[in-house]
Amino acid sequence: MSRALPKYNKRRVGLIGGAAAVALSGAVIAGSALAGESSEDSAANARTFAGPGTISCPDVAPRLPAVPASAQAEVDRNLADLDTQINEANKRLVDTVGQGGPNFVQNAILGPLKDKRVAAINRIATAIGRTAERPAGLDALAPCTLTK
Repeated sequence: MSRALPKYNKRRVGLIGGAAAVALSGAVIAGSALAGESSEDSAANARTFAGPGTISCPDVAPRLPAVPASAQAEVDRNLADLDTQINEANKRLVDTVGQGGPNFVQNAILGPLKDKRVAAINRIATAIGRTAERPAGLDALAPCTLTK
């Protein structure tokens, strides 16, 4: 027959388990913080990472046909969105330097950026196409590259 632990024993087990988790977390954080430190005597052993590079994307605005006045605000908003997307991708590139495997930048940054750019470029083409001929071939401007 199994016995239930009295309430105070359950609390003690929970408290001890929680305290152990906090202590272990602190040890891991302290250990990882100390692992990157180097003294002046061991400056030769200090690691430095190469710069992450920058994201380069084709400029969409020069490739657009004449934009009808009725579509100008929407086109401008989406062109600004394209610039914001590049800036965010460059920030993510800096923030994630050294993470992931060999395809990390392609899979986590460039691929999603291309998808966002395709959507914005399609919105631009749709806005123009409402009152003028829809521009063709703009999707070729969606892929970006990493330059070092």
